[in-house]
Amino acid sequence: MLLASASGLATVAPVAASAADAPPDSDLAYLRLLVAAELLAADFQTRALAGGKLRRSGAHALFHRIRADEKAHYAKLAGLLTAAGQTPATSHDIDFSYPSGSFTSQDSIVRLAGRLEHLMVGAYVGAIENVETPEWRLPIGQIAVNEAQHQGAFAALRGGSVVGRTFARGLQMSAVSDALDEFES
Repeated sequence: MLLASASGLATVAPVAASAADAPPDSDLAYLRLLVAAELLAADFQTRALAGGKLRRSGAHALFHRIRADEKAHYAKLAGLLTAAGQTPATSHDIDFSYPSGSFTSQDSIVRLAGRLEHLMVGAYVGAIENVETPEWRLPIGQIAVNEAQHQGAFAALRGGSVVGRTFARGLQMSAVSDALDEFES
């Protein structure tokens, strides 16, 4: 933004973004990957809720809350991509599939949920490590914290420790992409 003075009044005039202001291609690739991961998480949550198997230990309410979080994460990331002149993927762009037996019981659902959240935490920690665009680091970090909360909540549902590793491992873009490929039809 450029501040200009006219007749003693300050006005705000937009300044066109230059190519130098555009996020690097690698940052855009990370955001597209995180968008795909959020779409997978929301799709998984929706299918898990629709299956009627989440009945113990407040699981149904937890999945509702986490699905709302994933949708909010998607909206934030999609907004960042849109502001950068990109078109984010939507739920209509990707067909997800899941391993056989993923939705047969609450235990199988929670097990896969924990695995997906482990992937999400690694993806976000990897993005924090590698994204160069300063304005994107805070929202990516905030989402990483929330994904770690999800991971702990699912671990608790399985009877595991809510607290994970002292230093969460970041995943590089290629590892996240390979993991997401497993869930694409």
